[in-house]
Amino acid sequence: MTSEVTTTAPGFWYGEDSRVDAVDVLNALRRYRTAESSAQRRVREELGIGENALMALRVLVDAETSGRTVNSKELAERLGITAASTSALVDRLVRSGHVERHADPADRRGVILTATGRSMRRALAVIGDLDSRAVEVAQHLPPEDMAVVVAFLREMAGAVDDNAAIDDED
Repeated sequence: MTSEVTTTAPGFWYGEDSRVDAVDVLNALRRYRTAESSAQRRVREELGIGENALMALRVLVDAETSGRTVNSKELAERLGITAASTSALVDRLVRSGHVERHADPADRRGVILTATGRSMRRALAVIGDLDSRAVEVAQHLPPEDMAVVVAFLREMAGAVDDNAAIDDED
C-alpha cells in the first residue's frame, strides 16, 4: 500500500481550478474503492459466488456470530433486492452448498437461513483476513483523525447516495 499523494495535476474528473488537496482526497478515495472492488472480486472467485451472494453470506455470517437469525424477508431488506430475486439467490446458494434452510422454531411456517459450516468457515477465513488487515490499518489513526475520517466518509456516502439526491430534489 502506498501513501503517495499526487498534488501536481488535477483529478481525473475535476477541472484545472479545483483545489488540489480536495482532488488528492478524492483520488485516494477512488484508489481505495478500486482496491476494495478487486479484493471483493477475489473473495467472490475464492468462494465461487456472485456479488449478491457474497453480501448474503456476509449477512448470514454476521447474524450467526451475533446470535441472530435471518429469514428471506430480512435478507431481501438487507440486500435491497426483491423477494423474487432473494428466492432465486437463496435457491442458488442452497444448491451450491453455501446456505441451508431450517424451520423457524418461533413460526412453524417460517424458514431460517444459515450459512453452512463449510461455507461459513471459508467465508470467515477469507473475509476475516481482509477485515483484519483493514482494522490494522485503521488502528494506526489517532482517535481524533478517526472521527474526521468517519465524518468525511458519512458525508461522501450521503453525497453519492441515490436516496439523498432524490430527497434534495423534493
